[in-house]
Amino acid sequence: MAGAAARQPAPGLLSIGQVLARLQDDFADLSPSKLRFLEEQGLVTPERTKSGYRKFSQAHIERLRLILTLQRDHYLPLKVIAEVLDEMDQGRDPVIPGAARRSASSILSPKRVLGSDELCRSTGASPRFLGEAIAAGLLPAAEVFPHDAVSQLTALLRLAERGITPRHLRAVRVAAEREAELISRAASTRGMKTGTPAGEEEALEFAGYLDTVRSGVLRRAISDA
Repeated sequence: MAGAAARQPAPGLLSIGQVLARLQDDFADLSPSKLRFLEEQGLVTPERTKSGYRKFSQAHIERLRLILTLQRDHYLPLKVIAEVLDEMDQGRDPVIPGAARRSASSILSPKRVLGSDELCRSTGASPRFLGEAIAAGLLPAAEVFPHDAVSQLTALLRLAERGITPRHLRAVRVAAEREAELISRAASTRGMKTGTPAGEEEALEFAGYLDTVRSGVLRRAISDA
């Protein structure tokens, strides 16, 4: 779509002042100059009005929260933070360097949810594409979505651009459900209940091992092909 109207920021976006109001309770040293610096470093890219004013979406705010937490609590340099963000932008959930078994998504607000319109706006997906992902069982059939749905839907869009649509990935959902059952049984044999914090941590550790095995098998299959 061409023309100035197509470049207008979506409604509901926030100004720098509104972003500071949301984040300064947790990050007291956050300032307009720091936000501009993070933008200059390419870590966050707010939208712009015709007059050049920065506008931030909820996805931008969550991204900033992650960046600031990785700086403050994990002492990561911006170069490493950029690598973490790049992995997330590619649909992965990277483990935080130096934080065993803690993933980047665990830092994001657990209460943060998005409506379907906001999810589509955050990813650039159409409502129809979101519906296809839901129909394939790759995203929940719900009115609101957890924040990690952003990276999942983004990954689905990238795959679709390469000819792998949600309907091609129904087997992925089936395989994931089978793996969840396998993990649940394995946790039970160790006396762990998956509904408890200890059981959930154990299950996530199992899932990490399965991811390693799966990626190795996939790489070999691609190489053989």
